Amino acid sequence: MSSNSDTASGYAIVDPDRVENPYDGTDVPGEFRRLTDPLGCDQLAVTLIRVPPHSDFEQGTGHFHDEVEELYLVTRGTLTWRLGDDIRTVTAPAAVRVAPGTPRSHRNENAEPVEMWAVSRRIARADATKIDAFWEASADASQRA
Repeated sequence: MSSNSDTASGYAIVDPDRVENPYDGTDVPGEFRRLTDPLGCDQLAVTLIRVPPHSDFEQGTGHFHDEVEELYLVTRGTLTWRLGDDIRTVTAPAAVRVAPGTPRSHRNENAEPVEMWAVSRRIARADATKIDAFWEASADASQRA
């Protein structure tokens, strides 16, 4: 991991491409780079999420948070989201706020890669609940074998 920080000045600079992607070597397409600790964040949680073309990053599952509100900043590409019972198409640049308790998932059904940032309040305990079989597989976002 490459980072520059100066605790006396109160800042940190991190190259997200040098932060571990826990999905390397798995069949989960894309990247999920947690920058919270490398940045030394006390109050925020920050994750860079990259979803390759035609892939279902969460593989048909979804999740919700008990108390954490999330802000997703879509900076490249177009995502198909399921937010509660709604299906929405979100094209960069866009900001998507998701309230606690709202089930959510996303997938890239297009030919362009997606890049987005997830930002929330940092809490000291796990807050996410996974939802299996949250939505049907998309023919436009097939999984790697």
